[in-house]
Amino acid sequence: MTEARPQLRVVEETPAYWRVAFDNPPLNIMGATMFQGLQALLARMDASPNLRVVVFESANPEFYLAHFDLSDIAGSLGLMQTAGGSDPTVLMDTFVRLTKSPIVSIAKIRGRARGVGSEFALACDMRFASRENTALAQVEVGSGVHPGGGGTERLPALVGRGRALEIIIGSDDFDGETAERYGYVNRALPDPDLDGFVDKFARRIATFDRRPIAAAKRLVDEASLPSTDRLVDSQNSFLTAVTWPETQLRFKALFDRGLNKPGDTENRYAELLTTLLDK
Repeated sequence: MTEARPQLRVVEETPAYWRVAFDNPPLNIMGATMFQGLQALLARMDASPNLRVVVFESANPEFYLAHFDLSDIAGSLGLMQTAGGSDPTVLMDTFVRLTKSPIVSIAKIRGRARGVGSEFALACDMRFASRENTALAQVEVGSGVHPGGGGTERLPALVGRGRALEIIIGSDDFDGETAERYGYVNRALPDPDLDGFVDKFARRIATFDRRPIAAAKRLVDEASLPSTDRLVDSQNSFLTAVTWPETQLRFKALFDRGLNKPGDTENRYAELLTTLLDK
């Protein structure tokens, strides 16, 4: 019997500092298996009293997290029966638990992080990106829907209303330097310096006591986070949007072009959105 390949690889650098690599080749698409793995990881984090900080990185230097698995929307979201209700899907529950965890989460971004990949990074406490090899984007509007994993709620607090609308409605890629200038990421560093910087910063945090870290996070969260109710409203609106006829046309066009497969469409996703349908 062949065991399924794990899509998250955990390296316990020290009891206080872990690294987690997304490893779902060829594109690091976020689907049901990855969300199950993240749920298990969060439980493991909660059960580790010495843990202070977790860095999320990618085993693929070209794709941090490509996007949501549109070929399995129900499975990837989980709990589809909650649409229109008050409960978060597995996707949203994962992001809320990550943000509210007493453990510091850092997204170390190298490669493309679009759609829900961007929303995962936004759910982390901090984001550090490769200046030369980062493409951050909320591609949902250009794909026929709107963000449903927290992008519309988290981005305005980071970058302001106008820039949030530019990112979300424009559906275009943002390089590391621009993302830093906008506040989309904390810092963009030269690619050769990214690993060393993040490792040194994480090890610094790992030397501090857990109780003040957790208290500081809680107080900042109270001043800055969207409510879970707002996030669930966005999630339910997304579930409605995926049923729109015009959305289904754009999804079909994306798959006809080669979505979910290595190649030009995945590499140039944001750039190609304006050419999906003839007008």
